[in-house]
Amino acid sequence: MVLAIIGSTGLVGTEIKKILEKGAHKKIKKILFVASEKSVGKKIKYKNKTQKIISIKAAIKEKPNYILFSAGSKTAIKYAKKFQKNGGVVIDNSSAFRMKKDIKLIVPEINGQTIKKEDTIIANPNCSTIQLVMALGPIHTKKEIKRIIVSTYQSVLGTGQDAVDQLKKEEKQKPHKKVYKKEIHRNVIPHCDVFDKNGYTKEEIKIIEETNKILNAKIKITSTAVRVPTLGGHAESINIELKKETTREELIKILKEQKGVVVVDDTKKYTTPKEVREKDDVYVSRIRPDFSKKNSFNMWVVADPLRKGAATNAIQILNLYINKYK
Repeated sequence: MVLAIIGSTGLVGTEIKKILEKGAHKKIKKILFVASEKSVGKKIKYKNKTQKIISIKAAIKEKPNYILFSAGSKTAIKYAKKFQKNGGVVIDNSSAFRMKKDIKLIVPEINGQTIKKEDTIIANPNCSTIQLVMALGPIHTKKEIKRIIVSTYQSVLGTGQDAVDQLKKEEKQKPHKKVYKKEIHRNVIPHCDVFDKNGYTKEEIKIIEETNKILNAKIKITSTAVRVPTLGGHAESINIELKKETTREELIKILKEQKGVVVVDDTKKYTTPKEVREKDDVYVSRIRPDFSKKNSFNMWVVADPLRKGAATNAIQILNLYINKYK
């Protein structure tokens, strides 16, 4: 079987390569590294061997069996169905297909069982949504969530390499390409993605809509997405109101049973974004009752946006599909 990685030189593509180097699926015999025209012909190292980066058009001609897209919505919209028509299974990391009714939005531990053989384009959720549903999915299953209030603290890693460069160059007071309208160094910006006419940003809307799609629910959700000057994980401060009565201890038990979730149950200990860089799990800490409202709780959730928030989740979908149908 042949796997193509579209956007192989970007932050997520590089992370996909790292994970695959540690252990790609045994049925994957060849990997095509695909990038933009400016990178075509350049060499890329994989498992101590070098091979040339190819164009997306050349990759289509190779008719790969599986294609991991990490090159943005425009590229996915233009090329994903061309790979699909050639018999390939596409897993896309952009927002291009996430809210399409006929396309599955998958976090394997939460709704991976819904994937069918005919799902040959599968959407990878937004990074903030993934870590949110990893923590709340098992709780919703057993206790039914009525309402969610989430505020995110998102690393510049989520925006891409240019954003990382902006932060580093602002710190050194060097000229730079301005990705964010305001300075990010020693600052926080309540502005992730573009603003919608209703005053919410697209990132905030993604969190609301994608969460309900994945959980197959109609939970009342409100969100505020904030960009912070860090190079580690994304963090989320989450408040939930439940339909069924429970306790902090019971929530901890539910979360500890969830694969891929690490729980810090000591009330005075917690995990920070810096600590989760290059880790595949989602970390939940500061689980405590909300004393202002009945049957409500607060928690702090962190995860690496390039790993479980993107690359790891995509590879998990890939492995799940191969194991189930090939």
